[in-house]
Amino acid sequence: MPASLSWTCVPFADLQVQQLHDALALRSEVFVVEQQCLFLDIDGIDPKGLHLLGHDDASRLVAYARLLPPGVKAPEVVIGRVVTSPAARGTGAGQALMREAGLQCERLWPGLPVTLHAQARLERFYQGHGYVTVSQPYDEDGIPHIEMRKETPQ
Repeated sequence: MPASLSWTCVPFADLQVQQLHDALALRSEVFVVEQQCLFLDIDGIDPKGLHLLGHDDASRLVAYARLLPPGVKAPEVVIGRVVTSPAARGTGAGQALMREAGLQCERLWPGLPVTLHAQARLERFYQGHGYVTVSQPYDEDGIPHIEMRKETPQ
C-alpha cells in the first residue's frame, strides 16, 4: 500500500490547469504509449464528469479515474479512464483508487449502479471490488474489453 494518497475529486470546470495537464499526461503515458493504443482520449466527455486524482507524498499524480453521472455514457454511473502510474504499480495504488472511486460514486449518486468498460485482462481485479461481468468480450480500440457492473457502490 502506498504510504498515503491524497484524493481530490472535482468537476472538470474546477480542475486546475496543472491537474488537467497531469491527468492527460498520465492517461496518454499509459493508454497511448505503454499500451500502444491509438485512440481519441480527449473525447469530449471530460467536461461532463468528475475527475478523481490520487497524489503520493511527493505530490505526484499516481492514480486517476473519470466518474460520469448517469446518462452521459450509459444509463448508469460510469467509472472510466482508470489508470495508475507505472511507477506506482504494485504499491496498492490501483486498489486504493477503486476503493476511493466507489466511495465517491456513492457520495455523488447514492445507491445507483456503476458500470465499467474494463480491459478484459483486468476482470479479476474489478471482480475483487464487487463488479460482475455483464457482457461478452468485445473489441474497443484494438483491446479486448468487457462491461462490468456493480449494483451498489461501496
